[in-house]
Amino acid sequence: MGKVPEKTGLAEGLDPTLPAPAVDDSVREAEERTWTPAKIGLWVAISLLGAVAWFMLALVRGETVNAIWFVFAAVCTYLIGYRFYSKVIERYLLKPDDRRATPAEYKADGKDYVRTDRNVLFGHHFAAIAGAGPLVGPVIAAQMGYLPGTIWIIIGVVLAGAVQDYLVMFFSMRRGGRSLGQMAREELGVIGGTAALVATLLIMIIIVAILALVVVNALGESPWGVFSVGMTIPIALFMGVYLRFIRPGKVMEVSIIGFVLLMAAIIGGGAVAGTEWGAAFFHLDKVTIAWGIIIYGFIAAILPVWLLLAPRDYLSTFMKIGVIVMLALAIIVVRPEITVPAFSEFASRENGPVFSGALFPFLFVTIACGALSGFHALISSGTTPKLIEKERQTRFIGYGGMLMESFVAIMALVAAISIDRGIYFAMNAPLALTGGTVESAAQWVNSLGLANVNITPDVLAQTAKDVGEESIISRSGGAPTLAVGLAHIMQQFIGGPGMMAFWYHFAIMFEALFILTAVDAGTRVARFMLQDSIGNFVPKFKEASWRPGAWLCTAIMVGAWGAVLLMGVTDPLGGINTLFPLFGIANQLLAAIALAVCLAITAKRGVFKWLWIVAVPLAFAAVVTITASFHKIFSPVPAVGYFANNQAFSKALADGKTEFGTAKTVAAMEAVVRNTMIQGVLSVIFVTLSIIVIVAALLATIKAIRAGGGQDHEDPALPSKVYAPAGLIPTAAEKALLAEWNALPAEKRAQKAGHH
Repeated sequence: MGKVPEKTGLAEGLDPTLPAPAVDDSVREAEERTWTPAKIGLWVAISLLGAVAWFMLALVRGETVNAIWFVFAAVCTYLIGYRFYSKVIERYLLKPDDRRATPAEYKADGKDYVRTDRNVLFGHHFAAIAGAGPLVGPVIAAQMGYLPGTIWIIIGVVLAGAVQDYLVMFFSMRRGGRSLGQMAREELGVIGGTAALVATLLIMIIIVAILALVVVNALGESPWGVFSVGMTIPIALFMGVYLRFIRPGKVMEVSIIGFVLLMAAIIGGGAVAGTEWGAAFFHLDKVTIAWGIIIYGFIAAILPVWLLLAPRDYLSTFMKIGVIVMLALAIIVVRPEITVPAFSEFASRENGPVFSGALFPFLFVTIACGALSGFHALISSGTTPKLIEKERQTRFIGYGGMLMESFVAIMALVAAISIDRGIYFAMNAPLALTGGTVESAAQWVNSLGLANVNITPDVLAQTAKDVGEESIISRSGGAPTLAVGLAHIMQQFIGGPGMMAFWYHFAIMFEALFILTAVDAGTRVARFMLQDSIGNFVPKFKEASWRPGAWLCTAIMVGAWGAVLLMGVTDPLGGINTLFPLFGIANQLLAAIALAVCLAITAKRGVFKWLWIVAVPLAFAAVVTITASFHKIFSPVPAVGYFANNQAFSKALADGKTEFGTAKTVAAMEAVVRNTMIQGVLSVIFVTLSIIVIVAALLATIKAIRAGGGQDHEDPALPSKVYAPAGLIPTAAEKALLAEWNALPAEKRAQKAGHH
């Protein structure tokens, strides 16, 4: 049984002419255990502020609640979770060893395996994981009121989402950067592993399609948005060429240039959209935009990483973190009052207009990425573990990166609930319910019987005018709602009402950038996964540099998610409203698969006392997603069950009806029949594959517990010849060791990362 190599074995292989590759354990532990009065005071203050914030949100029931309590509850909980809970995982479950070389060091090839500064890698990883989910899910879930979503986003990330990201990244790094599917094959055997490989590929298709659908819904018939987002492509290409050939290594310089060009693209977008030719040329329907994104996805995935993907990452990371921090500051300064109830009228029903289904389990699968996301497991086992310099950095990048994404989700929720509830429902309900005009939308919203909601057509028309759009009715998908909310808060902070249109389009472009990064990164990861899978039968496909294989696999994956995207764009039920639950369930099922693989690995490592850290989020994710899947498959309520909906529309067609429910034509009715059948079949496939993987993982875990451990599939431990600090700010001991490395003669420093 191959156990983790003892540190003594590694110590013998260390280069005596180099400083130590890790801070001595006793020094580090002494530093961590030293509690000064100032340190104690700081953590008491954080705990008290967090407790007051949660008390205000959860227990005080006034007419309104102030938005600053969301910011304080989130930040204080994240700080405590990161400092204490993730430390427990590091110390007792994973036991990283910085004397040990990472794959970026012992497999360094200048392409896929490259040692990357931890702060740059944090940005790259965050850019890759933070797609549409944390923006869209919380906005849609706001239908249920503010409290259920807030609790799941903040507590869920600390105990589930960040745990999954951290564990998958660490275990993949120890296995030479292997993908989740390949790890499942090794740990769970042929049946469980094959099920995991197929599930990850299929789920990836759904995830990328929904990400693209959100962009389409945000840009549909918006000349300003289409121009601004379109301009980000040449800007990113220019940045790639600038960094590669004009000024290599000048990341900060090119980021400033990129930011200035982005601002010009947004301001220019307003001017272009105001002209007659601009309004005509950039006013595109959703199907045209969908085709544009499909073509873009193919090209972006086959271009070299340095040309488009990497500069887009820099751009979007600065934008993402900058905008979210700016929004948090604006909320603290403006202190908007939230009138949405803690639990809304729809929290106890399953026929909500924005999404159908009961609070349990559908709230959890709707919020998806802000609290727990299977998509992250593919990034955490795909690109990031091949770039990590030192083992201890996985906590900062894996656990810390996910906390940052959760904060994005909380900011999105606050932005969505800060706008008038009538406007919220008019924007997020499908066209078939709102009727598409301000008069019919206002009449429909007022017919819902919501407390203190009485919207007029004038208010809806004025809101559209304020943000520089023709209409805001049925702009579902979460992105436009978040943009209106962000514009509403930011104009009070900077610029006044006259800046509403700028802030709205700034937010739309920020979101589209956010999501397109995930579309091109997701397509690239999906291509690697398909190449790996086909490579099991045709070995040539495993060569990532073999162009025909890369182009063919990219075309297959883009064709698959493109077909789902077009299905969503043309769906009479409002594509996002029917597809988002499937996205949420698929994404959470993938998280359950990832946690199941981590459970088996943890048991094989012999760490039985701490297995509950993995078992608790796995059990919760499995129960929620399997229950949600069964609802979507077996529910007799057409609004919830895919097959029930299919039967209702099929019967209407058989009875010779020319319109039914939300579908106003025979073609639309036929589209519903086709789409619901596809979605229902996919739900059956996803849940079946996931149950197979979870059962295989449980059997492997029980076997390991009985045997006192299991076979270890980690790469052999090799001594490290480099050093880097673990977190954002180096400790005193880390600074001292870093100074030793920096004091090395230049020629010795050049040799220090020599090949093993």
